[in-house]
Amino acid sequence: MNQPIRGSDQNQDLADRTTQSVGDFLLPSLDDGITLLEVEKSRGVPVLQSLVLDHLLLNNGPAFWVDADGHATTTTLSRITPSQRLLNRIHVARGFTAYQHYSAVCDLPSAVNQSIRESSDTVGRGDHQPGAANDASPQKPALIIVPSVDVHYRTDDSLSETHAETLQARTLARLSRYADGYDIPVLVTRTQADAFTEPVTTAAHNHIECKQTQMGPRIIADDFETLVYPVDDGAFYQTTLAYWQQVLAARAVQVGVEPMTPSASLSSPDSVGTGVTASGDTTSMAASPLLDAWTAANTGGR
Repeated sequence: MNQPIRGSDQNQDLADRTTQSVGDFLLPSLDDGITLLEVEKSRGVPVLQSLVLDHLLLNNGPAFWVDADGHATTTTLSRITPSQRLLNRIHVARGFTAYQHYSAVCDLPSAVNQSIRESSDTVGRGDHQPGAANDASPQKPALIIVPSVDVHYRTDDSLSETHAETLQARTLARLSRYADGYDIPVLVTRTQADAFTEPVTTAAHNHIECKQTQMGPRIIADDFETLVYPVDDGAFYQTTLAYWQQVLAARAVQVGVEPMTPSASLSSPDSVGTGVTASGDTTSMAASPLLDAWTAANTGGR
């Protein structure tokens, strides 16, 4: 991504700040304009769905989802949503060919207007219940989602390569127009990063990258980076070098090895500090503890 990220020195205290929201650590906010989400192994990590639901929690109005490749599944959304009411605000259209997908994108303004009329009628009749302002009040769209924006234009055999590129470009132009006209985020993904989807990169105002790690999904955006991961007891693990240096230093003190200081590491690059032998003597430890034990005095020598 070649994007600037926060230095570890600014995040050394994150592991102790357990009162903050998990979302503050794991999910970036979506800014207005087209946002390209790149997800590694997207089928195993519902990052797209999580970003959508997180945005709806923070913003009023409906979301309009032009689906392709089976991303808008009720199974995934229902399992991770904190409230079923959020799902009522997501309007889904599906296209199974390139022309159907493009038509669904073209019909978005009509769907938005219809949603506003319906919500206005509901408010006028007084059918909405207290506390349900997010569901009933007439609002502009909160978000437009178009996952796998390239898949049908890439795979439709009825289109020549030139026509496929043209139709995809028109789709991206309309999405950019909607983002500017409604002043909202438009979240897109692509199935593959290659020359065919280079226009998607060009059209995107913002970029979010998600990679799988052993500790969980690591998300990097223009001004966001996942640096900590929550655990069951409410604590947080941090994944910066500074954090691991502190952990290892504490472990060294626990086992009787004095952590080396920066000056010591410069003057004696092979030294890792001092340690206590089985007989209780303090001795200098080198980079090879097995060699230390093998050559130590009064232990049998070589």
